[in-house]
Amino acid sequence: MEFYHKPVLFDETIESLDIRPAGHYIDGTAGGGGHSLAIAKRLTTGKLLSIDQDPDAVRAAGERLKDFPCATVYHSNFSCMDEAARKFGLAPVDGVLLDIGVSSFQLDNPERGFSFHSDAPLDMRMSREGVSAKDLVNTLSEHELEVILRRYGEENNARRIAIGIVKARETAPIETTLQLADIVKESVPAAVRRKPGHPARKTFQALRIRVNGELDRLSEGLDAAFSILKPGGRLAVITFHSLEDRIVKKRMATWCTGCTCPPDFPVCVCGKKPKAELIYKKGLSPAEHELEENPRSRSARLRVCKKLAETEGAD
Repeated sequence: MEFYHKPVLFDETIESLDIRPAGHYIDGTAGGGGHSLAIAKRLTTGKLLSIDQDPDAVRAAGERLKDFPCATVYHSNFSCMDEAARKFGLAPVDGVLLDIGVSSFQLDNPERGFSFHSDAPLDMRMSREGVSAKDLVNTLSEHELEVILRRYGEENNARRIAIGIVKARETAPIETTLQLADIVKESVPAAVRRKPGHPARKTFQALRIRVNGELDRLSEGLDAAFSILKPGGRLAVITFHSLEDRIVKKRMATWCTGCTCPPDFPVCVCGKKPKAELIYKKGLSPAEHELEENPRSRSARLRVCKKLAETEGAD
């Protein structure tokens, strides 16, 4: 199966990077190489480093970018992009792009075990390494499972589902996606089963996030990206659910916050200056035409900030 990922908010993201032909850029989530290709086409003497933790994505992006000498494809997690940028002599950089979440290829390829729509081994590992979703559901305690479902899936029926998982595995190991999906469906109240959408969606999201350490990697990746941005450089991040978006929103707000003195102070005594400014105050969501073409884009949000020079935040 060909590695394919339909980029969301594609034009808005590329434009927001304000690409300079001689600039240095990092695509921290290369996927199928769609964003990377668009960046590479805009470069002349500039350089692009495309990173992905999925070996299938690395192969696909490498093939797509093979005719662009300016582009290097590297197998790693974007949380380590600062090390990668220094390794390839790109730091500091003019822009970083992060398209967070699971790709269309990963969702649609049954053998990867991300989806509850097809029966497949319960895997969910983006890197194809480490602990799988099958390991988690068959070894964690009821309480640990409940915490994962509640924290990463914001699942209201986390306790019921955790109880159902533990009970089911007493009979036989839970090894496939449809096994788990059926367990979740049987565990939730009838009223939940009657609602639109599959009741296992949040459970699968929670396990995927936990398996891949997605929120921790996102937090680390944001700091890594900002640390290697040049003054005037831009960081563009696309998220697909509220947990990710909340992290990005808060981190960018922290960078953009200046003086924290009480409002009744006549002059600033804290000396704090903003390190960045937002390009879009509230972020961007997909337009109606994109929602019609790609329903998976409905929860996407693009947030972009520009790093300031040290003197720009001064009074």
